[in-house]
Amino acid sequence: MNHSRIYRMLFSSVYPLYIQKAERKGRTKAEVDTIICWLTGYDADALQAQIDRKSDFETFFAEAPSLNANASKITGVICGHRIEDIEDKLVQQVRYLDKLIDELAKGKAMAKILRS
Repeated sequence: MNHSRIYRMLFSSVYPLYIQKAERKGRTKAEVDTIICWLTGYDADALQAQIDRKSDFETFFAEAPSLNANASKITGVICGHRIEDIEDKLVQQVRYLDKLIDELAKGKAMAKILRS
């Protein structure tokens, strides 16, 4: 499978879609930001800097301070693929984020989303 499209996709173009998805279900931008920061280790300013720079997903995850140690607890199916079986690390990280935003939109409690 060719994943080069995911590598080049701009995080800044997908970020508003994450927010829209959450807000349609009564969740907030702050919750989306909390999830992204939890997963990547970015703080709010660094996250905004990535958005302002129009970083692609490859850069966004490569420059992330540290992927959360509990990220491996994110399991399930997204886009027809088991997250835990995805071999390409970048694609897996993008799917982790997709899964967390899906869980937020489905009304799951933040403590469970953040694997507390």
